[in-house]
Amino acid sequence: MPEHAHDPRGPAGRELRTPPVRDWDSWPFVGDVEPKELRAPEPEPPRNGEGDRPCEACQKPDSEYIWTDTRWRLLALPPSGLPFVCILEPRVHADGPRDLPDTMLAEMGVMLARVERAVLAVPGVERIHILRYGEGAAHLHWWFMARPTGVRQVASSLAMIWDDVLPTTPDDVWHANVATVVAALGPA
Repeated sequence: MPEHAHDPRGPAGRELRTPPVRDWDSWPFVGDVEPKELRAPEPEPPRNGEGDRPCEACQKPDSEYIWTDTRWRLLALPPSGLPFVCILEPRVHADGPRDLPDTMLAEMGVMLARVERAVLAVPGVERIHILRYGEGAAHLHWWFMARPTGVRQVASSLAMIWDDVLPTTPDDVWHANVATVVAALGPA
């Protein structure tokens, strides 16, 4: 196996690259940026819901979700810089799509589109960034991040950082956005 597969830092003495992020319209900061030293590969930490660790998502009551049906639940995250951010989870504990039965995989595609349409119903939302990471929890969850119309700098993979940089959406606007998404999803 090539050395790079074992250690992404590459051959000893090789420098990490600094991409020209300073020139990117989507970069939320001013000034130079320098990469941190990349640590040597290390053991993966246990995630929530992995092995004998309890799964927080499985233990949450439906009352914490803004929409549920027999197989899926939608969680609205608290107000942040973007107009609306939510997470779609299956009720069944699955680490990733690979763990779902084919019927739920097919339904997952429908649910991703259905939630995207519902979030696009929020006034002033132009695009939806749909993401899956799975680094902190072993329960499959899809992020939906609403990008505001005309705010082109947020139109990239840096939307998650912009969500922390932008001023927090006012509570009344956030509650109205939640109500819009729930209404657009309709009954389970």
